Amino acid sequence: MDLQVCSNCNHNICAKQVSIFSSLNDEDIKKIVQMTGHKSYFKGDYLCHEGDITSKLFIVNEGKVKLSKFNKEGKEQILRIQSNGSFFGEYYLFSDDEPYNFSAIAISDVKICTLSKTDMDGLLKDHPDINQKILGEISRRLIQTENLVQNLSTNDTNSKVAYVLLRLSERYGKVDKNQIHVEIPINREEMANYAGVTRETMSRKLSSFEQSGIIRTEGNKIIIIKDKEALTNFI
Repeated sequence: MDLQVCSNCNHNICAKQVSIFSSLNDEDIKKIVQMTGHKSYFKGDYLCHEGDITSKLFIVNEGKVKLSKFNKEGKEQILRIQSNGSFFGEYYLFSDDEPYNFSAIAISDVKICTLSKTDMDGLLKDHPDINQKILGEISRRLIQTENLVQNLSTNDTNSKVAYVLLRLSERYGKVDKNQIHVEIPINREEMANYAGVTRETMSRKLSSFEQSGIIRTEGNKIIIIKDKEALTNFI
């Protein structure tokens, strides 16, 4: 992990990428940038561990991060994938001494900007509209978590794999001629951990979906969804 200055963040103002700050003017954005800490992490580095106690907002300026939980046997369950312009740790801005219930792990080299709870408290006082946007984002993520839990509770592996493909397509998919080209940010093992299945099951189901004409794979990083409705019907 290396310290970074803001000029190293690809010359982007990190806060401008974040949806909750979209209503702020350039002067306010500059004030936020002055508050932020800047760090870089290598692929595989932990940004935080489950059980850590700290209150800060993490902004992903560049790269990708997975939020995961691990059971006693070390089995990983991926909760979300965060990439450029997204943020996490928002729950802990509203609580004191509450431990993180996830670990954040870099799945590529990443550049991260952080805001402390103290700075966020002042920011929210001056811009109460940000509160509403954070609450809206929290509500959206709670719904996604409930959907993930519901999906994990099923024994239907078609449903589990279809769910992950659709979730990844929402964030990383590009529509082209009624097909969705998805650049997958994680490997097959991590896709399996996201879906709550074994790697072998993930590979088998992807092959089955491909043989059925629902998807097409191009190497390990590109999946083309040819029939989104068919995937949706599995869920």
